Amino acid sequence: MSQPVPEPPRVGQTLAALRQSRALSMDELSRQAGVSKSMLSQIERNQANPTVAVVWRLANALGVPLAELLSGDKPAAAPVIATVPAHAIPALRSPDGQCELQILGPLELAGQFEWYHLTVQPGGALVSEAHEPGSREHLSLLVGEMMVEAGDERSRLKAGETARYAADQPHGLRNPGSQAAVALLVVIHPV
Repeated sequence: MSQPVPEPPRVGQTLAALRQSRALSMDELSRQAGVSKSMLSQIERNQANPTVAVVWRLANALGVPLAELLSGDKPAAAPVIATVPAHAIPALRSPDGQCELQILGPLELAGQFEWYHLTVQPGGALVSEAHEPGSREHLSLLVGEMMVEAGDERSRLKAGETARYAADQPHGLRNPGSQAAVALLVVIHPV
């Protein structure tokens, strides 16, 4: 008497839940994973069992371990409140050490919507090339003073003020003061 052959894992429910929890459309996941939209649809409806290569591409695109997709379990719900300890917030420093950008936004939003805690030492400058057409930046100065430059225009900012400016042209932030300038910087890229 032969044993019944176990059924392969059904990843459809897990795939659909992960895709939806990341607010990804089938088109977006298809593009990111290199898997056709029709195949994704069939997998999510448990009408197709994907190859290991397809599951691997989907897991990478979703940023989860391969085993999580193969388990067939419904993924655990994201916590209502996720706390990031101060030591785990990534930071970028300019080569001269005069500017520091702490990356406050989640990395999966990079290139769409970004926000930073910016510190510029006296005499320091953060100068950027033009971002894609339609990009905007919003700088809210918390401490010190800052000179905002966008294209040929300049504006001096005092603590408590916010500057909103086009970032689809060369732009820069300079600290002309005698103390460190601290600000929140939001970058919005067109969708």
